[in-house]
Amino acid sequence: MHDRQVDPYTEARQWLLERVLEETRETAELTGLDKLSGRVREAMAAVPRHRFVLPAQQEWAYIDKPLPIGCGQTISQPFIVALMTELLAPGPEDAVLEVGTGSGYQAAILARLVRQVYSLERIPELANVASQRLRELGVANVEVRTGDGIQGWEEHAPFDGIIVTAAAGEVPPVLVQQLKPGGRLVIPVGSPNRTQDLRVLDKDLQGMVRSRSVLPVVFVPLV
Repeated sequence: MHDRQVDPYTEARQWLLERVLEETRETAELTGLDKLSGRVREAMAAVPRHRFVLPAQQEWAYIDKPLPIGCGQTISQPFIVALMTELLAPGPEDAVLEVGTGSGYQAAILARLVRQVYSLERIPELANVASQRLRELGVANVEVRTGDGIQGWEEHAPFDGIIVTAAAGEVPPVLVQQLKPGGRLVIPVGSPNRTQDLRVLDKDLQGMVRSRSVLPVVFVPLV
């Protein structure tokens, strides 16, 4: 009888989760969150971030920093991934839209928390690689498409939640339109190469939208 193969990254993921939880507590006065939900913690602990970075970056996969993934794009800092996921407040039966697939890491986190993820990526090379990675990991509830994220994904709208992983100069009106009443949009807003404003927009059952600022962030620009 053979022992099960040991995952050499298990301890690294646990260390990273502890760092993310520490940073969550440190930023609580700004974000209003002093802890992560059990579901988000479990997703962060389970998804193998080293599978979503370039081979040359794997030794740094479990530090709490963004990393380059090619094509001028990055995989977001794990704390920011966890924070944005928590702010989205995803439910098990939700269908969510992600604008900016990138490496596929954020989509893989969301896939453990919702019924279906629709993810848009403007760079075909990144979309193809992310889609392949997700298939290899057995993630079956993420659909990736190459397209203009600013236009959303009308075919599958409206969405229970929308998460944007690149900074927009302003909130795209189409994304607000494609959000269900009672839904939530999490998006960084601001100019490229400057500190941006992470915002949460809630659409009430009457269709009115309220926006609040959460945290200064730095993202690549939404194109």
